[in-house]
Parts: sequence; structure tokens; C-alpha cells
Amino acid sequence: MSLLLEDEEIDEYRDGSVRLRNPNIELMDQDILYHLALGSGSHDLVEMFGDIKFVCMGGTPKRMEQFANYIMAEIGHKLPAGTTLLDISQYSYRYSMYKVGPVLCVSHGMGIPSVGILLHEIIKLMYHAKVKDPVFFRIGTCGGIGVEGGTVVITEEAVDDMLNPYYEQHVLGQKVHRPTTLDRQLVRELKALVYSDDPYDTILGKTMCTSDFYEGQGRLDGAFCEFSEAEKNEYLAKLQEAGVVNIEMECTAFAALTHHAGIKAGVVCVALLDRFKGDQVCAPKEVLNEWQMRPQELVSRYIKRYLQRKGRLRTTDSHGSMCVKSPRRFKLVQQESENYE
Repeated sequence: MSLLLEDEEIDEYRDGSVRLRNPNIELMDQDILYHLALGSGSHDLVEMFGDIKFVCMGGTPKRMEQFANYIMAEIGHKLPAGTTLLDISQYSYRYSMYKVGPVLCVSHGMGIPSVGILLHEIIKLMYHAKVKDPVFFRIGTCGGIGVEGGTVVITEEAVDDMLNPYYEQHVLGQKVHRPTTLDRQLVRELKALVYSDDPYDTILGKTMCTSDFYEGQGRLDGAFCEFSEAEKNEYLAKLQEAGVVNIEMECTAFAALTHHAGIKAGVVCVALLDRFKGDQVCAPKEVLNEWQMRPQELVSRYIKRYLQRKGRLRTTDSHGSMCVKSPRRFKLVQQESENYE
């Protein structure tokens, strides 16, 4: 049996509040966000995160620390004297999270399971912090389909490896399909921020999400490969004909879960190679580092434009310092996060 969850508008969420769609949360004494080392009973989440407007996610802790420093310089954010950027989730040992004024920068790991866990807890974090109308971005890397390395791709539609525009999850023995809807207006606004003198191409297209890096993406260089190079290229040509311009491993879960929560979201990635030309990334490290900055630059332009319009550039405020409500519960959350598997 398969359950397809249709798009819907609910009046009670039109004030910009984040949708949890879980009545059990309100009945809990406290909600421990195990993988972020935070809790609704141990931390003052409104004080810590209530001013968040943008949540930017990327695969690795290092990349998101780099983005946190980059966006801090771009928006002119100043840390309070004597402070440095703090990894708020350092005691989780799973994800890293940095707060730069209204921007939250967090690593999501690799693949749908990792980004799915993070999204559940980040969405709950936005709910507990009473954040209104947040915008989520996934900033990452991908393989291009007929797209040269260094090209930036703004995802118009996220599809799975069967080209379905939904995210399939098994819940209580049933297949649940959630639409992978991304905000079309956000896509248009991002494309409008592409500069004519950018030394690289920025394109729109479908992004295919897989649950595997090797066989699931038609690679010839995994431990197992039971297809020929000709069959691989025939498959890539089929994807290209369907409008797919890149492949990655998180976009369907990212798009579906943010949409289900009523959150505006976008995906911006840079291609590290054209999969028609090979499977292994051969560009020099310094070139790859420059390429990986390109999605960050585009998302930064969007954030800067918004903050300029709101008069919120060049501020000195919270940098994610801990606001503990209960020292006992704070210690408990740390212990639970360290031990939780």
C-alpha cells in the first residue's frame, strides 16, 4: 500500500510559523534534539535562535565553518568583543552548527538518512525558537550530466533515481510519498542574482537524488560494477533527455521535508565534473576549493539583498552563545547526545 501526501494549505500556518505536524511534541516535558546537543527544556531556544531567517546546509563541517566565516564578512556581521565563532553542536559529535546573526550554518553529512535526521531536528528547532518564515538552502557539490565542472546548478525540480518527483519513505510498513516541491519564486530570484560577468555558467534544471554514490549513480569505479561504459552513457543520456542536469544524494529529502513543514527552500550546487567524461574528480584541489565557493557566493547575494532591504546589515548580536535554562537538564542533554546512537 502506498500513501501519497498531496500539497495543502492550512490557514493556521499562514502567519509564517513552521509546521511540525506532530501533536505529541506539545505533550512532552522537554524535547531533546539529540543530534544537535540541544533541548527545549535545557536551552532558551527563543533567545538563542529566535532571530534566525536563513538556514544554510552543506555536507561537511569544514565547508559550513568556511561558509559561516564567509557570510560573516559578506553581511558585515561583527562578533562581540573577545568572542569567536562557536560550534553550537560540538557535543553531538555528529553535526556542526554556527550562528552568524540571522544565518544558521549547519553540516548535514552525506545522503538522505543523514540530512533527514538533521532536518527533523532543525525544523523542530525553528518551531521551538518561534522562528517565522525561515528560508532553507542546501549548498553543495554534485556530478553534472552534460555539464562542465565548475558550473553552478539551481535545482528547479528534485527527482529520485526513478525520476519520480517525490520522496519515498516507509512509515509503519507503508510507503509514504511526499512531493519534492521547491519554491519557484526562490528559484527565479536566485537566477536573477547571477551576474553577467560571473566567470562560470549558472543553469536551472532537474536534480536527481540517489541513495548510493557508486552503482546508484552509474559509476564504473566502485567495488562492484555489472554494467558496461556504453550502458552507463546510455543511462546518462536518458537522464539528460528527461531534463536532469546533475546528480547528488540529498535533494529529495531536503525538498520534501522542508515543503511538508511549510518552509521556503532552495538547492544550489556546483558540478565537480561531467559524468559523461568520467567518474573520478580530477581537478586540482585549489580549483575545487574555488568551485565550491560559487554556490556560497550566490546564496550570499540572496541573503545580503534581503538584509539590505530590511536594514539588518552590519550588526553585532548573538553568535550562538549558550543560553541555559536548566543546568541539570543541560548536562543531561550533553550526556544523551554523546551516548545516543
